Amino acid sequence: MTDFKRLTDTVWASPQLTESDINEAAAQGFGLIVNNRPDGESEDQPRGEAIEHAARDKGMDYVAIPVGHSGFSQPQVDAMARALEKADGKILAYCRSGTRSTYLWALAEAHRGKNADTLTRAAASAGYDISGIRPTLEMLAVRNSD
Repeated sequence: MTDFKRLTDTVWASPQLTESDINEAAAQGFGLIVNNRPDGESEDQPRGEAIEHAARDKGMDYVAIPVGHSGFSQPQVDAMARALEKADGKILAYCRSGTRSTYLWALAEAHRGKNADTLTRAAASAGYDISGIRPTLEMLAVRNSD
């Protein structure tokens, strides 16, 4: 059973995906899978290459932007911003619980000048609390707004 959570009309977050989740993602019209979970985090997680293969077999793009427990880096934020900009269709980002994916999405969007209030509300409506990075979102949004 899938647990895709809507952040926006085009971006969704999810806990760890399986190959059957990829089938459901394809059926729901996702065009890009973003893997934010490093391989080897747990013994029972599918390897990223298996998810990539399943996604590409279903005609979806795939990008890996792994975020470990050490936190987020500017290259990861930049990579997520590029993925959001270049995606053709809906995006499904995943990690162990969906939280890191949601954080990275919010950081990338703030880096692109999006409002911190809007990002925080969108994450909360999907069940994710990103209040811990609120000051960073505000700083990025102000620095990068039009």
